[in-house]
Amino acid sequence: MTSGDNRAMTEKAVPPVHPEGWLEIESLDIEAQGVARRPDGKVVFIDGALPGELVTANVHRKKNNWEQASLVQVHRESAQRVRPRCPHFGLHEGACGGCKMQHLHPASQVAIKQRVLEDNLWHLGKVKANTVLPAIQGPDWGYRWRARFSVRNVRKKGTVLVGFHERKSRYVADIRECHVVPKHVSDLLLPLRTLIGSMEAIETCPQIELACGEGVTALVLRHLEPLSPGDQEKLRVFAREHADAGVQWWLQPKGPDTVRLMEEGGTELHYTLPEFGIRMPFRPTDFTQVNPHINRVLVDRALRLLEVQRSERVIDWFCGLGNFTLPLATRAGEVLGIEGSETLVARSRENYAYNQAGRAEPLATTHFEARNLFEMTPPQLVADGAADRWLVDPPREGAFALAKALADLHQDPALRTGGWTPPRRIVYVSCNPATLARDAGLLVHQAGYACSAAGVVNMFPHTAHVESMAVFDLLPPAP
Repeated sequence: MTSGDNRAMTEKAVPPVHPEGWLEIESLDIEAQGVARRPDGKVVFIDGALPGELVTANVHRKKNNWEQASLVQVHRESAQRVRPRCPHFGLHEGACGGCKMQHLHPASQVAIKQRVLEDNLWHLGKVKANTVLPAIQGPDWGYRWRARFSVRNVRKKGTVLVGFHERKSRYVADIRECHVVPKHVSDLLLPLRTLIGSMEAIETCPQIELACGEGVTALVLRHLEPLSPGDQEKLRVFAREHADAGVQWWLQPKGPDTVRLMEEGGTELHYTLPEFGIRMPFRPTDFTQVNPHINRVLVDRALRLLEVQRSERVIDWFCGLGNFTLPLATRAGEVLGIEGSETLVARSRENYAYNQAGRAEPLATTHFEARNLFEMTPPQLVADGAADRWLVDPPREGAFALAKALADLHQDPALRTGGWTPPRRIVYVSCNPATLARDAGLLVHQAGYACSAAGVVNMFPHTAHVESMAVFDLLPPAP
């Protein structure tokens, strides 16, 4: 090596000198904030900044080890920065808070979410997947079939606002269009403002919940006081005027259990999983996936990864309305769906019977049971019977009790009564990488499994939400 080579290496090793106050963004965190470090090592989280950028920022919150700041100026722009499609997106006062990542190229959004998943698995669970699954992706725009719009009569402005909250604010953003909901829903935002502004109940309708089905746009109006006959007629007229959008009004005087269809008849609210010949009726306040396009791919990949055989028994934990259970019943020999609510279990049974009727090839024998899945114990797990494969799709809290019970059974074989055996494969669908990582740590380090694969599912483009899927395979017993 020559002295010139040594000099070049030394020069490269010297960190670049930036003007005072400038910060270089190293990465993005799970909230889509740029992460920088001051010369003393203190971390600064900067809203709106992207990896690789040089920025100045205004600090508005300080702690001993970190600061939170807002972007003031970009001095060196990332190649991945793009012009936001929506005019209401941004960092300015009054900007809509419905999206956080429209300024970042969609492909980079997915890459960052994959990194978030891998970092969580390693740092929280000390788990590294053997294989990284290709990201599941779909439409970047018009994908959101479910939303909750806030409604506010702003007297000072002389208008009614219908939309998401402003960024980091309790106020409702003044949006006139939205590009993440279907276009026909975006086109309804201004007419809805006019409608509510004309009603006697202008001050007592705080929310409109959206739930799109195939051919139906269900709008759930939350009203704090009974609606007058005149207001109800205005809702009917609005539905007729927007019949091409499939508008269907539902009324909610109190909690979700009080929701009722305003006018009986009309098209049933449902979505389909055509690959499995499944039709899923649902109510607008039921939990269903926000993105139906991705949901179809998600269900298909989950079943392919499970590799279910006709002779096998499968348990679908946190089965909901049967989004995975009913497709599983087209592949397995027997399926058990378990959910925490008796009401949901009853609805799942109805959906099973609905899809079984008139089917050329009958669905597999399927049972549904109600169980508190956050208080699972080894005896209860054994009582539910052995299964060849598990599908686990928990809420944000994850499936800690379920994973812990499985780990206890692995650690103490005496608890495995009646010939119970653990599942050979588990596919875990997660909406929270932190709780997935926690549960993965239990499965890998205490329950005898290997994390064979993991990858992200871009269910919510332009948001910081990370949906993911992981596969766990039972390791052979030690010799």
